[in-house]
Amino acid sequence: MLDTSLNDALLTRQPILDPQQTLVGYALALSGREQAGSAAALCAAWGELGMRAAFGHSRAFVRIDPTFFHDEAIDLLPADSVVLELACDTVPDEATLDRCRDLRERRYALALADYAGLDARSRPLLGLVDFVKIDVRGNGVPHAGELAGALQRLPLRLVAEGVDTRQTMEACRAAGFSLFQGHYFAQPEIVRGRRLTASQSGLLRLIQLVARDAETREIEDAFKREPALALNLLRLVNAVGSGYAQQISSVRHAIALLGRRQLQRWLQLLLMVPAGSAADATRAPLLQVAALRGRMLETLAGRLPAGVRPNADDAFVTGILSMMPAALGLPLDEILDEIAPAPALCEALLAHAGVLGRLLALLESFDAGDVAACDALLATDGDPPGGLLAGLDRAALNGALAEALRWINGA
Repeated sequence: MLDTSLNDALLTRQPILDPQQTLVGYALALSGREQAGSAAALCAAWGELGMRAAFGHSRAFVRIDPTFFHDEAIDLLPADSVVLELACDTVPDEATLDRCRDLRERRYALALADYAGLDARSRPLLGLVDFVKIDVRGNGVPHAGELAGALQRLPLRLVAEGVDTRQTMEACRAAGFSLFQGHYFAQPEIVRGRRLTASQSGLLRLIQLVARDAETREIEDAFKREPALALNLLRLVNAVGSGYAQQISSVRHAIALLGRRQLQRWLQLLLMVPAGSAADATRAPLLQVAALRGRMLETLAGRLPAGVRPNADDAFVTGILSMMPAALGLPLDEILDEIAPAPALCEALLAHAGVLGRLLALLESFDAGDVAACDALLATDGDPPGGLLAGLDRAALNGALAEALRWINGA
């Protein structure tokens, strides 16, 4: 019987992108618990948190330990939504190879994790897997490139794991990797005084108009001068968690259905969508991180005691604004000077002050997979009694993540 308790575990994730910098999946892991049985717990978590609906077009890469690889509970994971990662520390026996063949026949995709070169452990599996994952951080880019080079003639997709910078990603792409795992895309390249693109400047003007509650006609006129922004807004509203039964076909329609606060949210999210992006805006990785962070902040804020609970809209906007340096390449203080949010939001963003600031610090640690930092922020000491984040725990973070992913994918 599977252990379905997630109270002692934290579901962490790392995005996986393709060469066009489109989100294709997440590597999932349970941290903060004994490794034995973690794959079983991940399978339980999949059902408990409703993760199938949460991933939409993306796939979950799930590490399966050798013992659990033979367990029938793997059938709980849907073949069209997961990639099963197998790490072999020893030469695979015939039962393991038969299990691979059986899973492939049932249309499960398999990945060989921690590839370290052609040897007796990896050679029998290379004809049975769809992906090979190579740890770039552990091997170094030159050696990882050598390992990848030996596999390029095989019908495999090579995944560079542990990609921390854009420079590393480019080196891995040149070495033949086709997928890149890590948070490199969210690392801001800051240049003070950088000139914004016309599209970015137009977006900031629109955000200011909505913030000061300008007339609808004035906002529509601003959109007429920015037709590409109008198209992107309609695309984004129809694609990302809108929940509306009908397609929104005009800016006036969007304003009427969404209201000003919701419109401001989508305008802020548009800053995360790169020019020329695919029609499905949810595949833009920065937008995915920003929307996830905003929705999770909003969800977690709603679980706090009434005496310390921040405004839900403020929580969402704080999450979005925290990603703007990565989107615009500008320091956060310069961006805040342009947008002029409420003082409490500025203090949360610049100094992690107050309840909003602590929630933001929690989600930044969560995104980085820093379990120790998350636990420290969830500690129950402090003022008021029970701590600023009283009532929140690892299970609350897991639940907020699953809910936010479902919201983004309209499930």
